[in-house]
Amino acid sequence: MAASMTAAWLSRLAGAAALWFLLTAQGNELPPPAYQLAAYSAGIPSEVLYSVALQESGTYLRGRKRILVPWPWTLNVAGAGYRFATRDDACRALLIAVATVGPKKVDSGLGQVNIGWNGQRFSEPCESLNPYTNLRVASQLLAEHYAATGDWIAAAGRYHHPAGGPAAARYRKLFAEHLSRVTGITQLAGNP
Repeated sequence: MAASMTAAWLSRLAGAAALWFLLTAQGNELPPPAYQLAAYSAGIPSEVLYSVALQESGTYLRGRKRILVPWPWTLNVAGAGYRFATRDDACRALLIAVATVGPKKVDSGLGQVNIGWNGQRFSEPCESLNPYTNLRVASQLLAEHYAATGDWIAAAGRYHHPAGGPAAARYRKLFAEHLSRVTGITQLAGNP
């Protein structure tokens, strides 16, 4: 019964995401309401938050290369990505990962918030899998990085790898591509 309910829910989610994509695919995407709310609360552009989520937890809907959506029950454990069908499955895996490899090697949720460096922002690790909470924390982190850099692309690079270097540079490039697609702006400042 639960498996069929999960399958039905995933099917409805896929259909809604496909419809949302078709309605917004004119070169300028309106981030979903949860992103707008979290971004507004942190004083950042929702397009920045949504582009980070696309980069961090994006998956192609039903294997279609054209429909990329962030997935809330995504984990990165010691460099390996995992996507789960339910929050409960992701929570179990998250707790095992934290106990096995340590919290600093585990990223969680839509924004892939690192549990070791930012776990204090959640009441417990599995709270990071709540999409609204995860987006709130990701927005706060982006706002903090923007305050230090004054540039959204640089802030996104620091979000991924605060120490900078090649990892942040690669991330900035990929983030800028998502941001360009979301905003419809083909050339972003500081990104020829």
